[in-house]
Amino acid sequence: MGMFSFAKDIGDKIFNRDDAKHDAKAETKADANTPVQSTEPSAQSVANILLRHIQQQNLNISDLKVKYNGSTDTAEISGKAKTQADREKAIIATGNVQNVAKVIDNIDVEQQAPESTMYTVKSGDSLSKIAKDVYGSTGDYMKIFEANKPMLSDPDKIYPGQVLRIPK
Repeated sequence: MGMFSFAKDIGDKIFNRDDAKHDAKAETKADANTPVQSTEPSAQSVANILLRHIQQQNLNISDLKVKYNGSTDTAEISGKAKTQADREKAIIATGNVQNVAKVIDNIDVEQQAPESTMYTVKSGDSLSKIAKDVYGSTGDYMKIFEANKPMLSDPDKIYPGQVLRIPK
């Protein structure tokens, strides 16, 4: 448990106007004659979008809840994860999203294990380069790739500012 920092200006762009309009319609129950303005989504809408994003990672977390504070760009996640890896994947899935600068982690873990190192990708990095620096062998890049699935879909698709789990 703790707080993790992320680069809020980069990451997955999961907040789009269609989601904001859809959530705004649902929240205000606007009638057909009331136009929905293109505004920033509410904190609750953002929390709902983040929750769906985490759920798409197919992690084993029960009672998952997400809160979002738009004035501080902070997401707070809670629940009960089966493994340490599920907890850590939820943290990076939440933080590697545009407009999220901090993640407050309140997820309990059933099966305790050593925490992974969180690594922020720098310009010029590749999974092979990171693996060589961390493990001493470029061939261990698949260990990092597997540890960050399904957030990573391809070992060659990482970007500066992205936060990755580096397992021990």
